[in-house]
Amino acid sequence: MDWRARLRQGLLIPAHPLALTAERKLDERRQRALTRYYVAAGAGGLAVGVHTTQFEIRLPQHNLLRPALELAAEETRDTGVVRVAGIAGATAQAAREAELAAELGYHAGLVSLAALREATVDQLIEHCRAVASILPVFGFYLQPAVGGRLLPYTFWRRLAEIGGVVAIKIAPFNRYQTLDVLRGVVDAGRAGDIALYTGNDDTILADLLTPFRIGGVDVRIVGGLLGHWAVWTRRAAEIFARARTSPASPELLTLAAEITDANAAFFDAANGFHGCIAGLHEVLRRQGLLAGRWCLNPAEDLSPGQREEIDRVYRAYPHLNDDEFVREHLDHWLA
Repeated sequence: MDWRARLRQGLLIPAHPLALTAERKLDERRQRALTRYYVAAGAGGLAVGVHTTQFEIRLPQHNLLRPALELAAEETRDTGVVRVAGIAGATAQAAREAELAAELGYHAGLVSLAALREATVDQLIEHCRAVASILPVFGFYLQPAVGGRLLPYTFWRRLAEIGGVVAIKIAPFNRYQTLDVLRGVVDAGRAGDIALYTGNDDTILADLLTPFRIGGVDVRIVGGLLGHWAVWTRRAAEIFARARTSPASPELLTLAAEITDANAAFFDAANGFHGCIAGLHEVLRRQGLLAGRWCLNPAEDLSPGQREEIDRVYRAYPHLNDDEFVREHLDHWLA
């Protein structure tokens, strides 16, 4: 099965964090270990250079976009993992990043429009066409709370008409806006062609379980590309497999609410998502995959009370963590 068919079938795609030393330099050993963990845990794809990898990797003083992409590409070669590269910036920068990703063997580019906050729909569409001429596009509705912008139905309808668009990550954290994307894809006649992925970390399992019907057309969100899946990934893969084969049930809906509660702690929902990356790092630090929760921006850390919230969800939902799996394999991944 080729990567496009696998993408349409539905994959678990974690958003890859960035492993740093205490000096906030790339920790290559642990960066590789993270990738090995995701592959072993059952990820069907990996997204690198995205929000969870920290957009600051592109700043000249860090210059970590290429190293992050290269390391993940090396570790996933010959594994069947679908590689998705984060694409950011205005059109010239986005084109350069798409060329880099294509050079390194990435299959698609997740296109962030955060840098084009004042652009018209026409300008946004031309931007996406430019990227799609270089690398297949994974569209992206990023929630405004972490740098995204509101995007109308007309944008999604027109984006879906671009032949180079192969998938869309729906992450507005808003049900109305999620339906805008689904409507756009259906009305463009590409419901069976464009793979729909949830990025709504606040409603992951519900998105995967819901059989949507838009204007008489049945459509499903087939997979997820999620920062939440950067932690407890082995368990997430098991739950994802259940969601693909089982109808919604009271048990699965209860599990969906538990996952959302855990995500609130990891993503620091109580504080406007300020500690969302540090929260993921804290879980990986506790498991030994990261040496610390350092971010490139020294001001980015856990919010007051967030550590206690992570403690709480660890106690409340022991069936969601994969600590034992990590303990069994950590030395091998770090070797």
